[in-house]
Amino acid sequence: MKIDIIPINPWQENTYILSDETKECVIVDPGCLSPEERESVAQFIEDKGYKPVRLLQTHMHLDHVFGSKFIADKYNLKLEAHKDDEFWGEQTVEYAANFGMQVDSNPPAIGNYLNEGDTISFGSSTLEVIHVPGHSPGGVVFYSKEDKIAIVGDVLFRESIGRADLPGGDFDTLVSNIKEKLLVLDDEVSIYPGHGPASTIGHERTNNPFLS
Repeated sequence: MKIDIIPINPWQENTYILSDETKECVIVDPGCLSPEERESVAQFIEDKGYKPVRLLQTHMHLDHVFGSKFIADKYNLKLEAHKDDEFWGEQTVEYAANFGMQVDSNPPAIGNYLNEGDTISFGSSTLEVIHVPGHSPGGVVFYSKEDKIAIVGDVLFRESIGRADLPGGDFDTLVSNIKEKLLVLDDEVSIYPGHGPASTIGHERTNNPFLS
């Protein structure tokens, strides 16, 4: 599986495009905010010859869904996310205004609910859905056992974890879910967060001060 990372928008959110030899791809957390950012993502996809077949959200915080409507409309895709984050999508425009940002619309309604243990297929690849609430109630991780990768959103960062002070967040829930659902994965599993650099499960197990 190939992973393309596009840091974008004022929060430098990592938009991910996962693909394989079939050229089918899934777009995870499209954070493209401005028209220029949206067109740059679309041009990247075109230049690579990718065929987008799924639109996935690790969670529905505004910086991760700025471009979701654009992607859904352009490629005729349903937005897929956990139902417990639905309320976040419904207030994106309102919440963005708190930061002095004008967003033209909320993301589309969730068209397919993702649940713990679901399998997401594209091309010749599969991802497993792991529900990891705490940063947001509907936070999920997309995990490939075969490729030893996990797209973790804002649940886990290199030597840090996601904030838990936003509506629906809970610090103890976040830490316990990381320990019980992510640290049980192999040390070699690479984690790709919603912001900042990648890491590995092994590195976080031994070096993350929030998980000691």
